[in-house]
Amino acid sequence: MQVNPKSKRWVVAPEAPSGVLRQYHNIHRILAQVLYNRGMTTPETARTFLNSRNIHNNPMTMADMPKAVGRLRQALVRDEPIVVYGDFDADGVTSTTLMVQGLQLLGARNVKAYIPNRVDEGYGLNTRAIDDLCHEGYRLIITVDCGIRSMDEVAYARKLGVEIIVTDHHSLGPELPDAYAVINCKREGYAEDMLAGVGVAYKVIDALRLATEANGRGEERNRARNFNLDQMLDLVAIGTVADLMPLDRAENRALVQRGLDVLRRAERPGIRALLDVSNVPPADVNTGTIGFALGPRINAAGRLESAMTAYELLTAPNSETAALLANRLQDLNILRQEKTRAAQDLIRGELGDIDSHPLIFAGHHDLESGIVGLVAGRLVEEYYRPSIVMEHGLDESRASCRSIPQFDITRALDQCADLLVRHGGHALAAGFTVRNENIPALRERLLDLAQDALRGHDVMPTLEIDAALNVHDLNEELVAELNRLEPTGNANRQPVFMVRRARILESRTVGKEEKHLKLRVARAGQPALDAIGFNLGYWVNQIGDEADLAFTLEINEWKERRSVQLRLEDVRRPEK
Repeated sequence: MQVNPKSKRWVVAPEAPSGVLRQYHNIHRILAQVLYNRGMTTPETARTFLNSRNIHNNPMTMADMPKAVGRLRQALVRDEPIVVYGDFDADGVTSTTLMVQGLQLLGARNVKAYIPNRVDEGYGLNTRAIDDLCHEGYRLIITVDCGIRSMDEVAYARKLGVEIIVTDHHSLGPELPDAYAVINCKREGYAEDMLAGVGVAYKVIDALRLATEANGRGEERNRARNFNLDQMLDLVAIGTVADLMPLDRAENRALVQRGLDVLRRAERPGIRALLDVSNVPPADVNTGTIGFALGPRINAAGRLESAMTAYELLTAPNSETAALLANRLQDLNILRQEKTRAAQDLIRGELGDIDSHPLIFAGHHDLESGIVGLVAGRLVEEYYRPSIVMEHGLDESRASCRSIPQFDITRALDQCADLLVRHGGHALAAGFTVRNENIPALRERLLDLAQDALRGHDVMPTLEIDAALNVHDLNEELVAELNRLEPTGNANRQPVFMVRRARILESRTVGKEEKHLKLRVARAGQPALDAIGFNLGYWVNQIGDEADLAFTLEINEWKERRSVQLRLEDVRRPEK
């Protein structure tokens, strides 16, 4: 079924003063306008943003890092068995891989990766897993991308004599778990509070490497000196982009830039195999590859089966093993797409009239826990409402939440903590477990909180446009200049431009379900431009000879022919 998403408000950034833009020497005037829009209002800040690739904040300034490093060095010297306890999404899997391999490269000989099953165990530490690991002889667990809200589980482990080092990046609760050490970039003292889970894991390994090089002996010190930390940046790039960490932050930007360099070499067998099944040449890898090809396939394992399949892919020792695992992830990703469409149709059919509600709160016993977050995200895109989608269980239900900038969903859940078994997340994405008897009260409280937060707001999606351009401005030179903004992603989006009253030569729908819009846009004295609008096919019968187009720019390569193409973000009838 073709759905017409909620209309967007177009907001065009004001033009920067011409005298200011003239100061941006050797920067294209349109790129200078984009940088100005994003707060880089002096040439110096603009050049720093474009050119800095080696941001390196001292990992030892993270709270509890010296304590954690000391304990890990002790474990390495004593040859203690260590468990790396991760999460089942792309950030969690890359965090687990990086921590395990980093410890091994620094001399650990008995490191076990443990990622809980989404269906049987749920997110984060659980007492059953702690029991099993303790029974197997493990007395040291280091969490990655989880643990900051696991108060009871950490206390339970302490009673068993199991020490836990928490490394996480999720929002802090009112108190910290009583762990041996708690490493979280959001604690006071560190320069960057928005690292991914894999970014925090990277800092732990970096700190351990530096401490071992400074204080180790003999072979231990040599291992640390010969440790090429950059080889792990492919994992950091994947986890950071897939978990939607902000790419306007200097450290994230530098880590992802350097990680993309490693990804393009595709020296890790699992990465090369995953690129093969995604039909992406290694040289073409960018943040879009992570967001739309690598990330979803890694996530598919934890959503529908076991995230350990994705972990085994990223740690595969050879191309043969990697190819088998990559094909498995490809099959799971196709199945994930099919299940998501079916679940979205199921929930949409039960929503009824939502215009009077500030928040979508929906659920069904037939939903799968690995799909609910995707469905919630689609509902936000479709209706622009904070959306909570729940998988109903016999006694307890689990939900995933996706939100809009005007409503911090994790803060709202904090205000409902007395009704929840557990919860956690970020401002725009979270999850919780609730006893079924508390669901009605939870729904009412969240509706009230959303009503209060959104009162007085005209809640509709906003499309921020960097500049209104003439169709003749659109050429390969401009695309090359705009590429200097890479890596783009969350908080450093690709620039969006608009052309008013574009003359449309041809409009048609394309794709298997005719969901996408294909346009040919006239340019006087120059070849026409192609434009593609994914999921904008409903415009084909509404568009006339002229339209206002909002778009990003890209290069389309077809049969050795390169041309500028518009990727449409939105279409509207020309303003009168």
